[in-house]
Amino acid sequence: MSVLLALDSSTEHMALALLGQGHAAFVDADGGALASQRMIPETMALLRQAGIALSDVAAIGFGRGPGAFTGLRTACSVAQGLALGAGKPVLALDSLMLVAEDARQQLVAGGADPAAPLDLWVAMDARMNQLYVGRYRWDGARWQASTEPALTDPGPLRALWRDEAPAAVAGSALEAFELDTGAARRFPRTASRARALGALALQAFEAGLAEDAANALPLYVRDKIALTTAERQEAAEAAQAAHAVQSAPSPHEVSHR
Repeated sequence: MSVLLALDSSTEHMALALLGQGHAAFVDADGGALASQRMIPETMALLRQAGIALSDVAAIGFGRGPGAFTGLRTACSVAQGLALGAGKPVLALDSLMLVAEDARQQLVAGGADPAAPLDLWVAMDARMNQLYVGRYRWDGARWQASTEPALTDPGPLRALWRDEAPAAVAGSALEAFELDTGAARRFPRTASRARALGALALQAFEAGLAEDAANALPLYVRDKIALTTAERQEAAEAAQAAHAVQSAPSPHEVSHR
């Protein structure tokens, strides 16, 4: 099994995952404004503790969005910088699908059949009285988007769910907007974003979705004309720091000194 590294900071939480060849390590930590400072040190510590060099990684996944603007830029920039420096491809992962996968893992932990089909909506608090929403279907092996991620006001979503009641719903918007989901299964909180992130990275890699790191881009569903000065600086610092990692000694090199 190939070794995969995956990073996400699309919400106020930061998630890191490393799995493959007997390794399964996950980090769920505070993100938000801290993500740009913590992601690279935490990622390198994860690799070091596993005794894995960046060159041993087959691909680097990142949460492409939708989500917090600066957080998306951070994960994308770090993944791209590391991948370009190591000559590795990237895996662009749907950040709402990550929430769907976590909900499925909660069901499996409760005794559900891992291969059982699942139709699930994800609704995340997007701030400014709006939500990020998407609909996903688990076919027993991987997720497919039935409705692509979008930004919406609460009213249209409530009307949609009145006309077609969802079977299951996950995400922070359930409590933030006190959404009425009828008899639907509800998953208002994630158990481990990092474990869900690792599972998505593996699904994407096995589906042949790895792509050139130069093509790594965040997914924005909220219009924004330009980055603020602080956001530009954070994104630039994250990219520069990630690129600089390629000149650092690998765990294997350090062990032989």
